[in-house]
Amino acid sequence: MNTSLRSPLIYTLFVMPALILFVMFFLYPIGSSLYYSLTSWNGVSAEPRFVGLSNYVKALTDERFWISTRNNGFFIGFSVLIQVPLIVLFSLLIANVKRLKGLYKTAVFLPSIMSTAVIGILWGFIYEPNIGLLNKMLHVLGIDPIYWLSDNRFAMLSILVTNAWQWTGFYIVMVLAAILAIPRDLDEAAAIDGATAVQRAMRITLPLIRPIISVVIMLSIAGAMKAADIVIVMTKGGPAGSTEVLATYMIKYAITNFKYGYGNTIAVLIFALTLVLTAVYQLLVARRGEKVEY
Repeated sequence: MNTSLRSPLIYTLFVMPALILFVMFFLYPIGSSLYYSLTSWNGVSAEPRFVGLSNYVKALTDERFWISTRNNGFFIGFSVLIQVPLIVLFSLLIANVKRLKGLYKTAVFLPSIMSTAVIGILWGFIYEPNIGLLNKMLHVLGIDPIYWLSDNRFAMLSILVTNAWQWTGFYIVMVLAAILAIPRDLDEAAAIDGATAVQRAMRITLPLIRPIISVVIMLSIAGAMKAADIVIVMTKGGPAGSTEVLATYMIKYAITNFKYGYGNTIAVLIFALTLVLTAVYQLLVARRGEKVEY
């Protein structure tokens, strides 16, 4: 090897482009948000007014902030406890399909490449109280129509189901790739020994794909904490703020009310909560002797 390539200067030149991008698009925005979170600024005036931690005190004592945090918690709980098991189940079923496997993979992946606006409008028609498909089915069963998106008892659940429908296929493709990468010899040997399909899935497949399941859970947590577009399209945080999430709460203050200082405070809190949740999950995974591989 040419000795000039071992020079620290050469290493620095190779790393510098990535480092510059990291600083510009990661460190600088975080630092900027931290600074503006300590100010009162409307986004127009030249000089933000320093207010210290008062924005954080306001957020932590605001009932709407905690309602939004609770709704993000619903996103996380639904994703981890309901969506992830369904992802694994459907992945196992598709992996064992003998014919048209490519068609099934395309069908489940298709919603994840559709615009959230399109999906929101589509499911808005499904949830429509008078002519929606869901209420038509309930009518056949003799059940009164439900106002899915305007009743605070059902609005959050309706959004969670729609969000899961959009992203389940994306994660299925990830898990399915891990399943198909498992050597078939292991499964065939277990089948010869008399193991049923369920036993093979529980004893062979699931332990081997556990790292990718951990990645799916991590991505689900991060996605739940930044959920905003589906809420904006379907309910705009209503009815009466019952479906407000942290991201829409931040947008309303920063953009609608021109309170960019307070909006940055919410952004910092979202970042901190996401960091804490993912760190805690990684610690739990590490205690079980696993490793989350990206």
